[in-house]
Amino acid sequence: MLKKIFRIILRVVLAFFLLSVFSTLLFRFVPVPVTPLMLIRYFEMEEGKIDKEWKSLEEISDHLPLAVVTAEDQKFEEHFGFDLEAIEKAVKYNERHKGKKVKGASTISQQTAKNVFLWPGRSWIRKGLEVYFTFLIELLWSKERIMEVYLNVIEMGPGVYGAEAASTYYFRKPASKLSKSEAASIAAILPNPIRWSAAKPTPYIVKKRNWIMRHMNKIDLKEIDQP
Repeated sequence: MLKKIFRIILRVVLAFFLLSVFSTLLFRFVPVPVTPLMLIRYFEMEEGKIDKEWKSLEEISDHLPLAVVTAEDQKFEEHFGFDLEAIEKAVKYNERHKGKKVKGASTISQQTAKNVFLWPGRSWIRKGLEVYFTFLIELLWSKERIMEVYLNVIEMGPGVYGAEAASTYYFRKPASKLSKSEAASIAAILPNPIRWSAAKPTPYIVKKRNWIMRHMNKIDLKEIDQP
């Protein structure tokens, strides 16, 4: 009986491994059609919608990758999916501020893995899978591809996903035409794009946008420079 259970478990694990590797390899070349978060939000909203349009990195303003790296993950091109220094700082911060809002340290790679393959949540199982899929995309995708997928699937507004949909929604222009200020405004709302608006920023978002713009000049994205 135990041997039979063990064989079943082994087959399930092997099937999961093969499927995860296959899907990761597939999305290295093929646009991600939909994500778990998109489907969850669709059914949560009164008027469910999924507004998205896939664009290659070359069709997105240079300002946007620079802005999101500045705001979200300044060591994006240096790490292998995880910013250990940021994680250590977040752990120490959360220990000092128990009972308050938990501070995270997710990299762009982790956010991409979570958005493409997983569901929202803070359980240890989901976090473990996030580590696994982050490792897979860092191993099988280039940094350029990780950024391209991130900018096409990330939630940027109510029912709005990706750079092209966000640019049209907030500024009525294609993502290729985003200015530095507009790109920084989108990057500034990413922690909570349902609460904040890039087109109608609160004083806090204006302050954050200005900070992003000042620091964008210090970031040099060698691996995802566009021609």
